[in-house]
Amino acid sequence: MTKLLLTFLAIISASIHMWGEYQGPDYLIYIFKPLTMVFIVLIAVFAKDPPSRRYKIAIIAGLIFSMIGDILLSLPMDVFIIGVLSFLIAQLIYTYAFRTGRPFRFNFLALVPFVVYGILIFVILLPGLNAMTLPVVAYVIVIMVMAWQAWDQWDDKRTQWALLAFIGAVLFVVSDTLLAINKFGEPFLAARALTLSTYFSAQWLISNSNYT
Repeated sequence: MTKLLLTFLAIISASIHMWGEYQGPDYLIYIFKPLTMVFIVLIAVFAKDPPSRRYKIAIIAGLIFSMIGDILLSLPMDVFIIGVLSFLIAQLIYTYAFRTGRPFRFNFLALVPFVVYGILIFVILLPGLNAMTLPVVAYVIVIMVMAWQAWDQWDDKRTQWALLAFIGAVLFVVSDTLLAINKFGEPFLAARALTLSTYFSAQWLISNSNYT
């Protein structure tokens, strides 16, 4: 019941935030984007039977750093690099979560699609990166590793919660791809709606991977 209520509140909050992105006023963005993440964080907090205690704590920490990144990127001042750094830390924490309780397995064939995708996106973005080239390279590498480890966790566990984490990781990659294309490539009208819907869905799925 608690999870359903928090999900409902997250959907309402996310909808108001997206309305604010397109129609204003700006305070709707500042309030409801972090509030949406608060509800998603609480979904993970109230999970009573997570895969492990370490997994639960790591997922909550990743969600919190993501929320900090949301706040920084929503501010009217230029703190984009700091916001990206916060999200990079979140990706590293998620990678740790997906590795907890399992020996490291290097599956080269599983890694290839993530490497190819990362290179393709970087090549597409490169003409517009300029001073952001190195930060974007670092972020692409980290998020691809995160998605790869989410896949490896699901391939190892074959459980519903691991599948939720993997789908969430993929949607996170999709969201950040759309965000990067809109910022460094060709802006398009639907970018914010697509970026936010995939982003909140990704975080919701990763949060719900705490329920076994």
